[in-house]
Amino acid sequence: MSVTSEVIVEFFGVPRLRAGRSELRVAAGSVAEVLAQVERACLGLVGLVGADGRVAPHYLLSVDGQHFVTDLEAVIGTGRRLLLLSADAGG
Repeated sequence: MSVTSEVIVEFFGVPRLRAGRSELRVAAGSVAEVLAQVERACLGLVGLVGADGRVAPHYLLSVDGQHFVTDLEAVIGTGRRLLLLSADAGG
C-alpha cells in the first residue's frame, strides 16, 4: 500500500487499550471500510459497528479532530486522520 492511499486511525482512551497501540495505518476508503480494517488488525476492537449498521454507541469518530462523523458511507480521504475515542472520555 502506498503512503498516498493511506489514512491513519488514532486511538484514544479505551480504544487505545483495546487496540494495544496508539495508531494504525490503513487503506483510505469509507468509514465502514476503514473500521473493518481496524477490526481485522485489532481484535480487541471487534464490534465497532453494531448490528444496526451504526458506530457502536460507546465510540466517537472524528476526522482530523475537526468534526465528528457518524455516516459510515462518508469517505475518509488519503492523508486524513480518523480519531477513535470513547464516548465517555470527558472530564
